[in-house]
This record gives sequence, C-alpha cells and structure tokens, in this order.
Amino acid sequence: MSDPTPDAPLLQVRSIGKSFPGVRALNEVDLALDHGQVLGLIGENGAGKSTLMKILAGVQPPDDGEILIEGEAVEVSSTRDALSLGIALIHQELNLATNLSVGANVFLGREPLRGGFIDDTRIAEESRKFLSMVGLDVDPATLVGDLTIGRQQMVEIAKALSVDARVLIMDEPTSSLSQKETENLFEVIKDLRQRGVSVIYISHRLSEVKELSDHVTVLRDGENAGELAREEINHDAMVRLMVGRDLSGHFAKEQRESGDTVLEVRDLRTPAHPQFALSFSLQAGEIVGVAGLVGAGRTEMLETLFGATPAVGGTIEIEDQESVIKAPLEAIGMGVALAPEDRKKQGLVVDMSVRENLSLAALRRDRKKGGFLDFAKENEITKEMIKSMRVKTPSEEQVVRYLSGGNQQKVVLGKWLAMKPRILLLDEPTRGIDVGAKREIYALMDKLAQSGVAILFVSSEMEEVLGMADRVIVMHEGRMTGELSREELTEESIMQLATGREEAAA
Repeated sequence: MSDPTPDAPLLQVRSIGKSFPGVRALNEVDLALDHGQVLGLIGENGAGKSTLMKILAGVQPPDDGEILIEGEAVEVSSTRDALSLGIALIHQELNLATNLSVGANVFLGREPLRGGFIDDTRIAEESRKFLSMVGLDVDPATLVGDLTIGRQQMVEIAKALSVDARVLIMDEPTSSLSQKETENLFEVIKDLRQRGVSVIYISHRLSEVKELSDHVTVLRDGENAGELAREEINHDAMVRLMVGRDLSGHFAKEQRESGDTVLEVRDLRTPAHPQFALSFSLQAGEIVGVAGLVGAGRTEMLETLFGATPAVGGTIEIEDQESVIKAPLEAIGMGVALAPEDRKKQGLVVDMSVRENLSLAALRRDRKKGGFLDFAKENEITKEMIKSMRVKTPSEEQVVRYLSGGNQQKVVLGKWLAMKPRILLLDEPTRGIDVGAKREIYALMDKLAQSGVAILFVSSEMEEVLGMADRVIVMHEGRMTGELSREELTEESIMQLATGREEAAA
C-alpha cells in the first residue's frame, strides 16, 4: 500500500453491495471512520450491519464497491488480510475454543515459538497484559470453558486487542456482560480512543451508543438511512432514522385481569443451586418478570421448569396437578413451552427452512397414522404462523440462518405458539433484536396474556422488566431475594434485591 492520503479517513467504505439467495443485504452502502473515533453503527435487524462488518473483517466478500484504508483501495479477501490491515472483529456469537486455555485462545493461530515448540511461558506473560486491559483477572492457564459467558466475552475482546488492531469492530459486545463488566468495557473503549485506536460499535442498546459514540451511521433495509454528529445523538433521533417512523407507546401493555393459578412452584431446587429452594406461583393471563444480575440462576430455573435439567427437589403443580417433569417432552405435554436464551443453538435448526422450524415442535402431535409427517398440516401451521407472527421472509422455504435476528426470534416463538401452550417461558426474548422487532414481541406477549396464557420471562434489560411485568421475581446467586408487585416496581427496588438485599422487599 502506498503512502496514506493526507486527511483521509482511517477506514472508508464506498458503494458496498452484497446479495444472498432471495435477499439484497447491502445496496451502495457508504461509511467513514476517522483515526481515534468511536463510530456507532445502528439499524434494525436485517439492516445489514453484521453483513457489512463481516465484509470489512474478510469473512465474506462484497459483490460491489470498495474498501479504502487511509485513502488507498485495499483487498480484504480473508480474515488474514483484515488482520494485516489492522482490522479485528469481535463476533456477536463467541468465537473461542472452549477446550483450550485463555492464553491459548488469545494467541490462537499466532503462537510464539521457541526451539520449534509453542512458547507457553511467553503466551502466559503476553496474554496477561491484554487481559489486564479488559480488567479480566484470570490465570492464562484457565480453560475458557470454565469461565462464565461474560468472562468469555472479555477474552474475545482481549484476543482482538492482541493483534494491535487499528480498527476494532465490536458487534453487540455487551450482550452477555454484567453491569460491572459493561462499565469496564466502556473504560477500555475510551482508553483505546485516547491511544488512537478506532472502534466501530454495533449495539441495539441505544443508551450505550449515545454514551460512547463520536458519530453515528444508521442503516435501514441494507441502505444508508442517515448520519448523526456527536451533538445530534439522542434516543429519538436514532430511532427515527432506524425505523423511518415514530415508535410512541414502545411497550404494548393493556389493563387485564389475571385468572386462576396455573403454575405453583414449591421448594424447587435446581441442579445449579441445590442449596436454595424456590417457591412462587403464576396466574393465567399474567406476565411475570424474573430479574437479576448475571449468575443469578434465572436461566437455570427456567430450564428446570421445562425439564431440560430435572429438579433435585421440590414440586411443580400445573393447574392443580402435581407434575414430575424430567424431560422437555413431558413439559410440552403439560402445556409448557420455553423460548431459550440462545436461539441459534437451542431454539432453531439454522440450516433448516422456516417451514421446517415452525412445525418442528408439533411433529409428534400432527403426525399421520404410521408415524408419517402430515405435510398438509405442516403447511397450514407454517402459513398461519408466518402471517400471525409477521415473519419477514422471502418464502417459507427460506433457510432460517439468513433471516434477521428479530425474525429468527419470531420463528422460535411461532414454533411454540403452534402448540397452543398454557405456560410460556421466555429467556431474554428480545436479546440482540432491534427496537421495531422488540415492540412487536411486546405486543405479542400482551396479546397472549389477554388470551389467558401465563408468561414467565427473564430479562436483563431493566426498561423491559419495568415496562412489561405485572410483578417481578428477583434472584441473586441462585436464591429468590424478593417479589415486587406492579406498584412496587422501580429500578432501585429491583437492583437492591438483585444485589442480595432481601430486606428491600419489606
């Protein structure tokens, strides 16, 4: 590459285009990133953000357009090309080898050698430096698989920093982090900016984008929708550019009366936290939130209720019938459904079609005599759910992998709603989806509750808990620390209980 052009942006994208089967993901997209700048990149799911970042990182080639570094056109045909140009991508989905140590992951593919063998001593010494930059105090010899998801994310960031990147692309980096880890990451980003490193920050959490960004670029339907300078960045301005419309009344919640008790949990003990007994109830037509910090045991509780991890003690009553739920199939038979936190790994078969995913849970129920698949019934379910869930897909045969995150989540929910559940368990139902899709999920939750479905949902977004829940169960390190009625719900009251202060319930 020749000498840099004076005053040229560090990174520039001109008229980038990219198509997938049935989808035009990017159309003549432009982007510019200056030296030592944090650029917020936002847009609804399906806007093309992740596709653009994969092109910049060499994961996918563009169909049209060009990429420039300091004014000079460059070829980014592989991740190795991107790294050699100083471009590093921190994936939204963790990209670590969980069977290797922390240090081995930081230097994976770039291991220093000594006498022809991997120099483990140097790896340990060097990786400590990058781990300290992200505030992660762990032994480099620790297996990555033994760390929490939040800590694994910090290892991913340390790995990116270790390549001495000039451009650091962060795709939803805080989605699995606790509040403390998130605050630490923000300090790391601000420190990188001071040292001249540029950051492209992608997040659906607009408060984070507002706090960090020097400039914001907005994509909508694969095209540029607008730019915001530092002084113009605020929530309403970002939402207007993202969705092209006003989203007043973000939380769709109407007054309703709850019905009879449909779920009674008494002294339930989960395999993850067998020392603590959990007791609560759930009424028909009620939306109950489960709040808490990372590691509170919320996901483990839902998995136990669904039979994915059978209880080690206690009882579960469904409509006054005591149930022994030892497997998900038994839970489904009792009218219980679970939309898991990790939709790609646990909620979908991403290489199957929309049709196949939507009918997956109902195959046993709707099979013909002799065990054959009832294709007519499958097509009926598919058409009904695509219409009622408003799934944006070119066809019912579209492979789910190519749908946006919001539409993937709708397919997960549609699969279970086809079973007509009485109790719906939702684990982070809006994680990683945009504000427009979130509002549709909230409206769906309210509609289901109006029809008498009981909903128990886990969420790490305080605004979501306060906006949607009729009451809230709060957990801390595996135990219930309190329960708050609608009238008692405030951010402070939830955080008091989430940090272990049970007396706050009084």
